[in-house]
Amino acid sequence: MLRTIESLGPLAGKRVIVRCDLNVPLDGQVITDDGRIRASLTTLNELIHAGARTVVISHLGRPDGAPDAKYSLAPVAQRLCELLGNPVVFASDTVGQAAKDAVGGLEDGDIALLENLRFNPGETARDDADRREFASRLAELGDLFVSDGFGVVHRKQASVFELAELLPSAAGRLMTAELEVLDRLTESPQKPYTVVLGGSKVSDKLGVIGHLLPRVDSLLIGGGMMFTFLAAQGHPVGSSLLEEDQLDTVRGYLAEAERLGVDLVLPVDTIVASAFSADADHEVRAVDAIEDTAWGASGIGLDIGPETAKRFAEVVRSSTTVFWNGPMGVFEFPAFSGGTKAVAQALTEVDGLSVVGGGDSAAAVRALGFDDSRFGHISTGGGASLEFLEGKRLPGLEVLGWQ
Repeated sequence: MLRTIESLGPLAGKRVIVRCDLNVPLDGQVITDDGRIRASLTTLNELIHAGARTVVISHLGRPDGAPDAKYSLAPVAQRLCELLGNPVVFASDTVGQAAKDAVGGLEDGDIALLENLRFNPGETARDDADRREFASRLAELGDLFVSDGFGVVHRKQASVFELAELLPSAAGRLMTAELEVLDRLTESPQKPYTVVLGGSKVSDKLGVIGHLLPRVDSLLIGGGMMFTFLAAQGHPVGSSLLEEDQLDTVRGYLAEAERLGVDLVLPVDTIVASAFSADADHEVRAVDAIEDTAWGASGIGLDIGPETAKRFAEVVRSSTTVFWNGPMGVFEFPAFSGGTKAVAQALTEVDGLSVVGGGDSAAAVRALGFDDSRFGHISTGGGASLEFLEGKRLPGLEVLGWQ
C-alpha cells in the first residue's frame, strides 16, 4: 500500500526532503511554463504550514553530471518564492557546503531549494553503489523524505529510489493525485472511454496502445505518428515523419482494434507544407492525396486537417472519460496549431473526466491559451504516465509501497 505523508508522523521541526519535478522549460533564464512548479505547491504548502524544515530537490534538463549555468535552478527558486509568498533559500550546490549551510539555517516553516541534482554524476549513475553514495549524502540533509515528482518515478535514480530507502519515506499530494487519476484510466474508466494519441513517434506509444486497446471504446491517432498508420494502410506520405520499422506492428494494432470492436479513428485530411517551417506554404489535402501538391513527395504533413479536427472533437465531446497525450501537429507554429487547439477545446467540454497527459500536451494547452482549470487533470508525468498506462513496474512507486 502506498505510504502517504500521514505515515511520517508529526512534521514540526523535522527536516523533510521533497523530491519535486521542477524540470521546467527555460528561454535563457526565463521560465516559459511554470506548470510543474505550480503542481508542487500543494505538498510544499502543507509541509510549511505543518512547521517542517522543507528541503526541495529536483533536476532540470540534462547537464551530464557537472555544473552548467544554463541548467541552474536559480530561476526556479525565484518563481517558487513568488508562488509560495515565502522566502526560498537557494543553495548553489547539491550536497556541498552551500547545501549544508542552507539546510542548517532553516527554522520551522522555512524552505530551501538545492541546486540541480544532475550536476552530480551520482544522481543518474548506472552503478548502484554510485547512486547510493550520492543518496547517502543527500540523506544526511534530512530526517524524512517525501517523493512528489511523478515525472521521474519511472527512473531508478538516487533521489527517486535509493533516497526513499535510506530515510522514512512517503508519497506527496501530487504523487497521490496522479496515481488516483491514472488508476481510474486503467482500472475503472467510465464509458465511453476515448484515448487521443499524438506526438512524433509511434514507437514512443506502442506499449500504451497495446495495453489500452482492450479497455477503450475509441482510439484517435494524430500528430507525426499518424503517418506511420496511414502508410500502413498504403497511403504515400511524402516527406512526413515515418517509422518504416513499425509498419508491421501498426498493421497488427489496426487488426486488433477491429477484432476488439474499438473505433480506431485515423485522420481523413492533413495540412501539407512545403517545408518544416512556421512560414512554409501549405495546403489541406485528403490523406490519399498527400503527394498531390506542387511539392510532390517533398511535401510534409504538419497537422491534422480541419475535417479530422472536427471529427476528433465530436468523438472527444461525446465521451465520458478522455486521456490525451501528444499534440496533433506542430502547435508551436500558428499555421499548424489548429488540430491541437480543436482537441484541447473539446476536452474542456467533456462531461466527465478529461486528462491531459503531461509533456508536450500540457505545454500545448497553456501555449494555446487554455487555463489548467478547464481540464479535469493535467498530468506532470510525461513518460512516467505513459509507462504506468503500459502496465510497467515503476521503481519510484514500488519503493513507496505501491503494488
